[in-house]
Amino acid sequence: MAYARFLTERSLKRKDNYMRRMSEKVLNASIVQENPSIITMAGGTPYPHTFPIQEVSLKLKNGKRIDLDEKATRIALQYSGTKGLPPLVNMLTELQCRIHNPPTYKAEGHPGPLDLIVTSGSQDGLCKVFESMVNTDDKVLVEHPTYSGTLAMLKPITTKAILVESDIDGLNPASLRQALSPWSPFDATRPGSDIPKVLYLVPNGGNPTGAGLTLDRKKEIYKIAQDYNLIIMEDDPYFYLQFTKPYVPSFLSMDTDGRVVRFDSFSKLVSSGMRLGFVTGPQPLLERLELHMQCSVMHASGLSQMALYKVLEDWGIEGFLKHAETTAEFYKTKRDQCLAIMEKHLKGLAEWTVPSGGMFVWVKLHVEDSHKMITVRAREKGVLFVPGSVFMMDSSKPSPYIRASYSNCTEEQMDTAFQRLAEILREG
Repeated sequence: MAYARFLTERSLKRKDNYMRRMSEKVLNASIVQENPSIITMAGGTPYPHTFPIQEVSLKLKNGKRIDLDEKATRIALQYSGTKGLPPLVNMLTELQCRIHNPPTYKAEGHPGPLDLIVTSGSQDGLCKVFESMVNTDDKVLVEHPTYSGTLAMLKPITTKAILVESDIDGLNPASLRQALSPWSPFDATRPGSDIPKVLYLVPNGGNPTGAGLTLDRKKEIYKIAQDYNLIIMEDDPYFYLQFTKPYVPSFLSMDTDGRVVRFDSFSKLVSSGMRLGFVTGPQPLLERLELHMQCSVMHASGLSQMALYKVLEDWGIEGFLKHAETTAEFYKTKRDQCLAIMEKHLKGLAEWTVPSGGMFVWVKLHVEDSHKMITVRAREKGVLFVPGSVFMMDSSKPSPYIRASYSNCTEEQMDTAFQRLAEILREG
C-alpha cells in the first residue's frame, strides 16, 4: 500500500528528532544488553542517583508481591525510547501475534511491515493518529453513535464527518456502502478526490451501545475497505471483555493489506490510572505517531510501563488471558443483573439492547428527548446516567437514548437507580 495519501500535511512535515533517536539507541542498549562500554556525554538524562525513589514493590490481590529492584526502578524512572520499554514492547508483540496472528507479520515470528507503540492510554494514541491522518475538512467515516471522546477529537479537526449507522451487531455494512455511494472505488486512486480515507469504529462492547460486530460483518466491512482503499481505525478497548467465547476475530487478524491501525488498552483490565495502551499497525503510519510522540509526551510513563511489564512477566500470556477471562465473567454477571433489574422497573417505559461485551447498556426511553430529564430531574432524584445526545455528532438534536454503566454499581444500587428512573418516566 502507498501510505502518503493517508497522512496530513502537518504529519508529513514531522522529522525524526536526532536527540531522541540517539538517546534511544543508547538507552535501549543499556536496558537490553547492559553494555557498560557505552559512554555518553550527549544526552540530557538526569543523574539517576538524585531521584528519591530507590525501589518499588507491588502487592497483587492474590497476596503475591512483585518487586522492582534498584536496577528496574532506575530504568523506570529515567527517560526511555518513544516506542516503549523494549521488554514490554516485545511481550506485547508476542501477545498480538498469539491472539491476532496478523497476516502482515512474516513467518517464524520476525516482524514484517507492522509496528507497535506503547502510548499514554489508547486514547492518546487515537488522538495523535487522527491528527496525523485527518486534514481540516477531510471526510471521515465514523460509526454512529460513537464514543464521546472520539467526537471531542474529531469536531475541532473536521466538520465533514460522515456518519455510519450501527445496531446491535455493530456497524452496519449497508450503511457504510450507502455512505460511500457518492464515490466509486476508482475515486480512491484519483489525485485530489475528496473520497473518505479513514473509517473509525469500536468493534466490541461499543461505548455507548455495548454492541459487538459479528465476524460476517467484519469480513464485509474489510472488503469494502479494500474496494475503497480505506484505513480502518480499530478502537478496541473491550476486546477482552467479550461475553462469549471464542473471541470474534479482530480486523487486525484479517488485515492482509496493512490497512488496519488497532488500538488496545489496559485500562479495563489492569489499571485505568496507569494510562497505558498500545497501537499496532503499518510501520509507515506508526512512524508518524512516533514522531508526534517525540515532540509531545516523549514516551508513556516509564514507571507504569515497568510495573505493567513485571505483572505481565509474572503472569505470562496464559496468566493474562486467565485474568481477562475472569474480568469478562465479572462484567457479564453485572450485565445480567442490570438487564434483570431493567426488566423489573422499565418494562413498557423503555427499550434496550443486550450488550455483547463491555460495561454499558444503551437504553431508548419512551420520550422525545432525554437530555433535560437526565441532567436535571434524574440528578434531583439522586441518580446519574449519560444522555444519548453526548454520543451524537450533532449533540443539539433531541435523543431519547441514555447510556447506563453497570461496571461499578452493586445490584442493590442498580435496583434503586432504575426504580428512580421509572418514577421520573411515569411522572412524565
